[in-house]
Amino acid sequence: MSTWIATWFDSSYYHLLYQHRDDSEAQFFMDNLVQHLQVPKKATILDLACGKGRHSIYLANKGFDVVGVDLSPESIEHARKFEHEHLHFDTHDMRMPLSVGPFDYIFNLFTSFGYFPTEEEHLQTLQEMKQGLKSKNSTLVIDFFNAHKVIQQLVLKEEKTLSGITFKINRRVENGYILKDIRFEDKGQQFHFQEKVRAFTLEDFKGLLKQVGLELQTHFGGFDLSTYDPATSNRLILIVKPC
Repeated sequence: MSTWIATWFDSSYYHLLYQHRDDSEAQFFMDNLVQHLQVPKKATILDLACGKGRHSIYLANKGFDVVGVDLSPESIEHARKFEHEHLHFDTHDMRMPLSVGPFDYIFNLFTSFGYFPTEEEHLQTLQEMKQGLKSKNSTLVIDFFNAHKVIQQLVLKEEKTLSGITFKINRRVENGYILKDIRFEDKGQQFHFQEKVRAFTLEDFKGLLKQVGLELQTHFGGFDLSTYDPATSNRLILIVKPC
C-alpha cells in the first residue's frame, strides 16, 4: 500500500484543499464522452477511483447503471448518500480484483492513475481494468494530466488559505514523478502530506497498455475532446479496448 494515498485522500484537509473542483466541467466532459462513445442506455459503467462520486452521480442521472469505487472510506461514505437503484458505491483498491462487474465501460478519471511506486503495480492496475471489461467491445477511458505541459509550466511554490488554514505547496519533478509537498498548521499541530504521481506520457501509456493486452484506439487533449498537443493540451484522454 502506498501510504500517502490512503492517508491523504481520506483526510478532511484533502477535501478542504480541493473543494473548488468544477462540477460543470465534469458534466461537460461526461456529456462529450458519452456522445463520442455512443454509450447505449442501460450500459454498465464503473467509475474507478470515483472520489466523492461527482462523475458517477451525473452518469447515473443520465440513465446508466453506475458503480463507483474508491480507496477512501470518507469519500465513499459521502457518495453513498446519493445511492439509488442504478447507482452504487464501494471502497476498493484498484490494484486488486474487482468484486463487481464486468462492465461495458470503465472510466478512470481526473488523473486517478500513476500513484504507485513501481511499474509492476501500474501494470497490475491496468490488468485489473482489463479483467473488469465485459468483452472485446467494451471500452476503458483513462483521463490523465498532460505530463509534458504540467512539467513545462510547473508552479514550484504556492500558498492557499482556506477556512483559516494556509497550505504551503512546493512542487518538483524527481525520478519520473511529479511531487507536491503540502505543509500547513492547524490547531497548533504541523502537518505534511506529499502527493506523488508518475509523469506518464502518451508513449509511456502505449507501452504499458501493450504489455497487458490493451490497445489505444484514439486519444484527446481536453474535456472538449480536442486534438492532443503535447505543448498546449491540458489533458491526455485515452480511449482503450482489449486487443
